[in-house]
Amino acid sequence: MSALPYHGPIRYPRPLAPGSRIVVTAPSSGVQPGLHARLDLCLADLRSRGFEVEEGRCLRDERQGASAPADERADELERALMRDDVDAVIPPWGGERAVELLDRLDWGALARARPKWVLGYSDTSTWMLALTLRLGWATAHGPCLMDLVPGQDDPLTRAALKGLQLPAGHALRQRQSRAWQKGWSDFATVPSGTYALTEPTRWRSLHGRAREAFDGRLFGGCLDTLVHVAGSVHADGAAFIERHRTEGVILYLENAEGSPGDVVRAFHRLRWAGWLDGLAGVLLGRSAAPEPAGAHELQHDDALRQTFGTLPCPVLADVDIGHVPPQMVLVNGAHAQVRWSAEVADVEGRPWGGGDVTQRFD
Repeated sequence: MSALPYHGPIRYPRPLAPGSRIVVTAPSSGVQPGLHARLDLCLADLRSRGFEVEEGRCLRDERQGASAPADERADELERALMRDDVDAVIPPWGGERAVELLDRLDWGALARARPKWVLGYSDTSTWMLALTLRLGWATAHGPCLMDLVPGQDDPLTRAALKGLQLPAGHALRQRQSRAWQKGWSDFATVPSGTYALTEPTRWRSLHGRAREAFDGRLFGGCLDTLVHVAGSVHADGAAFIERHRTEGVILYLENAEGSPGDVVRAFHRLRWAGWLDGLAGVLLGRSAAPEPAGAHELQHDDALRQTFGTLPCPVLADVDIGHVPPQMVLVNGAHAQVRWSAEVADVEGRPWGGGDVTQRFD
């Protein structure tokens, strides 16, 4: 397990195309039998797009919060990332135990391998961001496989694979969603269930500004998992920021389960790890955690304003990232241009904050 970290240019995997081979494995949580119908629909959707889909052994089971023992999960992931006939690895979803893989992967061998696309979020961030920070691989934070069910028609989710099909040097532009989903449907009861987007999307500036514009290289993921590895050999964000300081760096984060107090603690952990120094901007996803009930309790918005809101760079909150769908695909390592205005009106003239992220794969 030789430590690198990576100091060269970002390495983009070859674009996905009909015939590309995608390995589906679960480096963290697997898929219980009651959810296999949903899994089969999502696998069929990939095949309908012309991809060759290969199932891993660590996929269709779930015991003690994982698809298989850690050694088996690490071995299967490493083998998929090393194979030259594999073009992408897409987990079914995240989980809680991906951290067990980091010290089991042969990073020296992976550094010699051709980059593969990886798409996912949640606990997938734990090892996906390491591929970017240690190896220089561009990796895609966005919907996991179990989100990609046939009939899922919101623009962001249906276009999730579009960025992975673009050649290096091309650009991917995504507009903020019109609405987001407040709660999840039961995939076991309704395997083909799609999003119910009912809540109006409102990106906002934590500094109270009416518009923001910033550029830089992207890095980030799920705050709940990354806070435990920030500053380690697997997640040297400070080195990434320093390496790309002349271009600017944008940190993006989303909160899955952390309480407002957890967010405060995580902020200081990231600060001590050097993740917050010299940023061009920050993107914060909608929080999926419940708000504390008591009036005397610290609320999520207060936690954000008292932490990330004190940073000197622009900070946008409630962005389409993470556990409250739909979400954009944000490519770790890509150069992004973020533009947002609170004054944009929708087609009927009603106020609607307009934001977009354009990523260049260079």
